[in-house]
Amino acid sequence: MLGIVLRTLNNITSNLISARIFLPEFILLDTIVAISLSVFISDKSSLFTVIILIIIASLVLIYFIGSKRRKELEEIKGIINSIRTNKIADPNEIRLSKNLSGLQEVIKKMFEKTKGDIEYLQRLERIRTEFLANVSHELRTPIFAIQGYIETLLNGAINDNNVNINFLEKANNHTLNLNNLLNDLIDISMIESGEMKMSFRYFNINEYLKGIVQDLMPMAEEKNIKLIYHQVNDRLQLFGDKNKLRQALVNLIQNAIKYTETGQVEVFVEDEPKYARIIVKDSGFGIAEEDLSRIFERFYRVDKARSRAVGGTGLGLAIVKHIIEAHGSRIEVSSKVDIGSEFSFKLKK
Repeated sequence: MLGIVLRTLNNITSNLISARIFLPEFILLDTIVAISLSVFISDKSSLFTVIILIIIASLVLIYFIGSKRRKELEEIKGIINSIRTNKIADPNEIRLSKNLSGLQEVIKKMFEKTKGDIEYLQRLERIRTEFLANVSHELRTPIFAIQGYIETLLNGAINDNNVNINFLEKANNHTLNLNNLLNDLIDISMIESGEMKMSFRYFNINEYLKGIVQDLMPMAEEKNIKLIYHQVNDRLQLFGDKNKLRQALVNLIQNAIKYTETGQVEVFVEDEPKYARIIVKDSGFGIAEEDLSRIFERFYRVDKARSRAVGGTGLGLAIVKHIIEAHGSRIEVSSKVDIGSEFSFKLKK
């Protein structure tokens, strides 16, 4: 019995505390009503009785308002605690009473945004972990190779004229690969941190592409592959950063040459009303459909054995993607295994 009384008193107290925020308004209203009644009721005894009844009615009303407010607050607290303890996995599980429907939608949107932010941070953490693992692996390979050649030379091979020059050349090649990897890491770090400086201007695309193709011609001739540039309107001017675009185009053309054993690599421009599309097309190994969506990821290799055989850091296409996106465009690719690949992107005229 005592427990029931204590619970009842506790509920009454809690309800009144919940409604205390409205107490100043009720006091002001009761005061105005009391002053107004004093004008019409001259009998002090009757006036006092009426005022007491008004105060009692106000307290009852405050109690019921407090009860309703307390239930709503507990309902909101329950939902928030469920979100905090990960008991809610879907926004549709967030349900409040009809009077709180507006707040329910706000909490749902907040939950969706928070969930999205957490998933994004988790994805970034996975990418960071994978990136560090890949960097460690890519650095370890040339370092261990250089270390192996130097140790062999120090253990006596330096005096063997049949191998010493060969070992030094191989060690030197690995230092060049290591330097290329570090340069690419610096580039992609600057790009992703927003420190990459861009210098946009109009330039003659015909002369520009002709120069790049001419520079890469020896690489194609060494593999007996035709590197063909199809000239475009000599007055066509495109808008972009020539240095950064050169880095992207050299990477695309070099990849096309590396992954083509026979046939040709073509570079050409398709003129459109507001844009021009630059295309690098090859007749090489091609890329499987399941790999197309991942080739621009850092260190992703379609064929690890073949990729290492032809060289490269595994960062080239990631850098190309960032450079093209910095121009307000996007790199597109289509490919078929054993037929070839085509990479393209648009630039403004």
